[in-house]
Amino acid sequence: MKTTMTTKERIVAALTGKPADHTPLTAWCFGFQAPDWLRWQRAGRDVSFWFSKRLEHLHTLPHAWDLQDEFNRCLAWRSVGMDNMVEISVPWSRVPGVTAKDSVLAPGAAGGDPRYPVMIREYTTPSGPLRHAVRKTENEGNGWPLQPDCVPVIEDYNIPRAVKHIVTTAADVEAIRHVFAPPDDGQRRWFREQMAAIRTFAEKEGFFVQAWTAFGMDAAVWFTGTENAILMAIDEPAAFGRLMDTIAATDYARTEVAATMPGVDMVCQRGWYSSTDFWSPALFDQFVFPHLKELTALAHRHGKKFGYVMTTGVRTLGPRLADAGVDLLYFVDPVMDGVPLETARDLLGDRMTLVGGTNALSLGSGDPERIRREVRTALDVLGPTNRFILHPVDAIFPDTPWTGVQTMIDAWKEYQ
Repeated sequence: MKTTMTTKERIVAALTGKPADHTPLTAWCFGFQAPDWLRWQRAGRDVSFWFSKRLEHLHTLPHAWDLQDEFNRCLAWRSVGMDNMVEISVPWSRVPGVTAKDSVLAPGAAGGDPRYPVMIREYTTPSGPLRHAVRKTENEGNGWPLQPDCVPVIEDYNIPRAVKHIVTTAADVEAIRHVFAPPDDGQRRWFREQMAAIRTFAEKEGFFVQAWTAFGMDAAVWFTGTENAILMAIDEPAAFGRLMDTIAATDYARTEVAATMPGVDMVCQRGWYSSTDFWSPALFDQFVFPHLKELTALAHRHGKKFGYVMTTGVRTLGPRLADAGVDLLYFVDPVMDGVPLETARDLLGDRMTLVGGTNALSLGSGDPERIRREVRTALDVLGPTNRFILHPVDAIFPDTPWTGVQTMIDAWKEYQ
């Protein structure tokens, strides 16, 4: 395959609908176990499991992942022909004066769980107390993120393991703004320092830079739990609206930090918990759409593109994302969402850049013909729009075999 463009030039072309030398191929790493010959070393040991700074502030990783690791991952993918983005996340803060106390209930203790220890974090805020209680379970190991030994306000492990979510009543809504607040001066300084190093690397090597800045409905589910979020939205819409306003205020501040920063090319919002698996189109329009439109406008004012993650419900909600000003949609998934790529192309192909076309489950299937078929179909159907990035939805994991990844890469090169 002849390559004449840099990775950044190729991704910018996909974002603007302009022809490129070939369709980009990217992959997110969520503990992916890389083959020996692609690894680098830190402190004399191989970095076997790959992540990205998309995950920072959200997960406890089994080993450190610093900027040099981020750069090495991008260079390693480029060495096999793939494209990739340098990623960074904007933190949030806790209001000064808020205190937190941690404790643990032993298995079988009153108010706990009969099988597992229950970790508790209790906050004292100007708007009243908050209590967050989560079961502590065994870690999966082998590259998967770890459950932390405390209860951070945001962590995917909190949702299924919760004994008590941090927001359960309307009174809790008033207090949560004190523990999920805009970045403070120290965090803003940290981000500037990180971006100085990232910008130097990205400009030298020709990489695109993506900053993760907003949670939207994902934060509501982290705070309340899935069922409680839906019930609060239906039964207590005023309280739920205040919760979403609180989340939106911090999302806006985090997005502004990145959107005004030289070197950031695109800001991105998580939306795994905002799809039709959870929300009706009416509730999406009521609680997500207005805030999303404000964020895209902010990004565009500063010359940045805006990406959004939604892995299911694209047929229904994808057009609303385009209406809100979203430039790039993660993901178009032919496996879990089941939307024909022709449908996605006809609905969205001239309105947004679409990312996806194959799935990590396919890479792990052990069926090379399935992988090749998905890659070829995606390139045939979505490639001609010039607004497509091939990507296994949604990430490659510790149990994703290299043979599947290699088959995807080989098919991508063959069918260009």
